[in-house]
Amino acid sequence: MQNYKAPERDTLFVTQELLQMQSHYERLGFDEVSEDLVKAIFTEAGKFSNNILAPINAIGDQEGCKIDDGVVTTPTGFKEAYAQYVEGGWPSMSHPESIGGQGLPYSLATCIAEWFSGSNHSWAMYPGLSQGCIETLKGHGTKEQQDLFLDKLIEGSWTGTMCLTEPHCGSDLGMLKCKAEPNADGSYSVTGTKIFISAGEHDMSDNIIHIVLARLPDAPAGTKGISLFIVPKYNLDEQGNVADRNSVKCGSIEHKMGIKGSATCVMNFDGAKAHLIGQANRGLNCMFTFMNVARIGTGVEGLSATEAAFQGALAYAQDRVQFRSMSGVKNPEGPADPIIVHPDVRRMLLTQKSFAEGNRALANYCMKLVDVTSYSKDEAESKLAESKLALLTPIVKAFLTETAQEATSYGMQVYGGHGYIAEWGMEQLARDTRICTMYEGTTGIQAIDLLARKIMGSNGELLNIFAQEIKTYCAKVRDESQFKAWTNAIDSHVDEWLQLTKDIGMSAAKNPDELGAASVDYLMYSGYVTVGYFWLQMAVVAQQKLDEGTNDEAFYQAKIHTAKFYFDRILTRTRSLVSSIHSGSENLMAMSEDLFKVG
Repeated sequence: MQNYKAPERDTLFVTQELLQMQSHYERLGFDEVSEDLVKAIFTEAGKFSNNILAPINAIGDQEGCKIDDGVVTTPTGFKEAYAQYVEGGWPSMSHPESIGGQGLPYSLATCIAEWFSGSNHSWAMYPGLSQGCIETLKGHGTKEQQDLFLDKLIEGSWTGTMCLTEPHCGSDLGMLKCKAEPNADGSYSVTGTKIFISAGEHDMSDNIIHIVLARLPDAPAGTKGISLFIVPKYNLDEQGNVADRNSVKCGSIEHKMGIKGSATCVMNFDGAKAHLIGQANRGLNCMFTFMNVARIGTGVEGLSATEAAFQGALAYAQDRVQFRSMSGVKNPEGPADPIIVHPDVRRMLLTQKSFAEGNRALANYCMKLVDVTSYSKDEAESKLAESKLALLTPIVKAFLTETAQEATSYGMQVYGGHGYIAEWGMEQLARDTRICTMYEGTTGIQAIDLLARKIMGSNGELLNIFAQEIKTYCAKVRDESQFKAWTNAIDSHVDEWLQLTKDIGMSAAKNPDELGAASVDYLMYSGYVTVGYFWLQMAVVAQQKLDEGTNDEAFYQAKIHTAKFYFDRILTRTRSLVSSIHSGSENLMAMSEDLFKVG
């Protein structure tokens, strides 16, 4: 059985030493968020992850959720763990004190969300969806709506969902058919079916607040005719208390490959009472608040799985003995050497480690940007952070989840045949993580968003802003550290990144299919270069700590060794991606559809 431990030490390194979060918090006005407070929060979050959530992870997979006439029961221990989560005040961490929150930074709460997901992905889905629901209400709800719903959502006694897609439309939300009819009292009646609704029905909270996309009568076709509604599981009386059951019911729960402890529901709305959020026919604009938070959160789920896979594989590789080392016996007292001495096992472990730690740095950097956009009073600073987030959000969502597929696969591979056996937990981790590349927009959709909408749509401005940050850093450290070769590698990759963008743009001007043909390879290239930028920074910081003298020498030496592995074996993957991008769209599009037929 895999034993997950929250990565407190590495998270402290990334937040406190690499990203200088302490001065960041002080500059944004979080004077009470001291280093001691952060460490205390991390300690308690680690205990909750390790001792409460991790032990019921396998149970959730074995039992799954059960449904009886629309009533969903979660696996043994899930409801009790959620009660402890609420009692501990975890749901309210990053929300303003004026609406019942603790007024702590978003970045701090998201660090902890990684650990909760790493210890129990299925369980973490329930509170995770609530945060986006809260952000949507905060950003677009009326004062009356906020007064009715926010307090309970923030304290955690109610949970939230996002109800977007339908059986026929998938990610093409312009095709949705769910309708909303106005009522005489100013409310609406929503009718239709939504699918793939995480935490759509369960027994862990007193009410569930659904955020639903639907069409008003005579609304324009496509995405311009979509409105956003609040549909509570239970309607509220005039005092805001739970009253009668609304006409919304779980029709079934999906039979899934993984995250079986998470109730993924088909939700049927049959004239359910609803409340309009924001302006009519502007629902997608409001939903982007929800979706952008959710996309970063999904990337963090990929990161958490990569960390969990590395922990499990490392423990097994240090304990399992098989064969002798080709360079000489390493365990003379035993019948064989531990498998960690074999180069190919090292390759898999270092790939996992380099992704876990590099991706964590990128994710936390984005959380820092979210803090700036949320709390900074400097308009120019906030706008700059928004520009960087616009570029990096699709990279975080797609790259962190795609590399998680590789990391969890290696987790199984290190175990050999035992990795395919349920008792060890590694095959569950691979199954649970597979969904992350799909929801909140598949990798292909994120890639098109990055290349077509964000980069080409801004005439390259968003990329230029981030590229300038990287090149400025490279110029600063090139002659100040021993890592000149790595610095030059990142610098030259940025130049190539800019040139690739121009080349694709010129090709797409002649043939629009060139964008789609290049997009996923382009996104992965962007991810490898971006994470390489953070590995360069981590190596520089680690060497500074070693030069200053430290009691944690092994930790910093490991950083530098892992950085070397990343630059020698991972960043070099960009070579094949460049070749693939330059090959163009003809090799994809020239073949007639008839030739795809089998037999």
